[in-house]
Amino acid sequence: MTRYDDDLRLAHVIADQVDSLTMSRFKAQDLRVETKPDLTPVSDADRTAEELIRSQLSRARPRDAVHGEEMPDTGHGPRRWVVDPIDGTKNFVRGVPVWATLIALLDGDEVVVGLVSAPALGRRWWAATGSGAWTGRSLASATRMQVSEVGRLQDASLSYSSLSGWEERDRLDHFLDLSRRVWRTRAYGDFWSYVLVAEGAVDLAAEPELALHDMAALVPIVTEAGGRFTSVQGVDGPFGGSALVSNGRLHHAALQVLDPLDEALRD
Repeated sequence: MTRYDDDLRLAHVIADQVDSLTMSRFKAQDLRVETKPDLTPVSDADRTAEELIRSQLSRARPRDAVHGEEMPDTGHGPRRWVVDPIDGTKNFVRGVPVWATLIALLDGDEVVVGLVSAPALGRRWWAATGSGAWTGRSLASATRMQVSEVGRLQDASLSYSSLSGWEERDRLDHFLDLSRRVWRTRAYGDFWSYVLVAEGAVDLAAEPELALHDMAALVPIVTEAGGRFTSVQGVDGPFGGSALVSNGRLHHAALQVLDPLDEALRD
C-alpha cells in the first residue's frame, strides 16, 4: 500500500500558515465580503487563503494538479489536491467560530489524505489511507477517532445543515421522515457534522447538495474512523453531489428512508 505520510505532513504545514492568515481576518473590521454568481458569500480571506495554499503546493508539489473553490483548476495528472479555503464562510463573516480550511489529496479517484483545520475552535481532524483518523491540535498532540456503535435509527443522533436545501432538491419529505425516526437531530452544519460522526459523537449526517471541495477532505477522516461516506443515492466517495455519512451500521437503513426509489433499484 502506498503511504501518504509526507503529503499529510505537508497539509499540516500549509494549514499552520493558513490558520494564521484566516484568524487574522476573523472578526476583522475591514473584512470585505462579496456575493458570488451562485449567491453565496466570499470574503477576501477566502481568496487570500486559497492563493496561499496554491502557492505552497506549487513549490512543494509542482507536478500535482489543484482544484479549489475560488480559482480555476491548474495542472494535470493523477494526483490532485482539492481545497476549500474556508468551509463555513457564512459563519466566518458573522463571527461564528465554526468554520475550517479543508485540504485533500486525490490519487486517481481515491481520496488518500484529508485535513480539516478549525483554528477558531482550536481543533484539527485528519487522516491518510491506512493511517487511521485523528484529532487534536497538531500531529504531536492527537487522539485516534472511532465512529459510534449505534445500530438502530431510533437510537441515532442525526446532524444536517438546513432544511431549505432539502426542500430545494424535492427531498424534504424524505429528510423529515428520517428525522422522525432518529432519537435526536441537531443542525451542526458544514464540516462540523461529519467530523462529529468520525469522533463517534454523532451517528448520521446528511446534506442534499455539495461540491467536491466541500466533501473530499472529509471522506478519509470518516472512513479511516470506521464510517461510510456516500451520496444520498449510495454512491461511495465525494463525487455524487450530496452526502450521507454514517457509522456504517446505520447506512443502509438511512438510505432506505432518504432515497427509497433508488434503494429499490439497488435491491
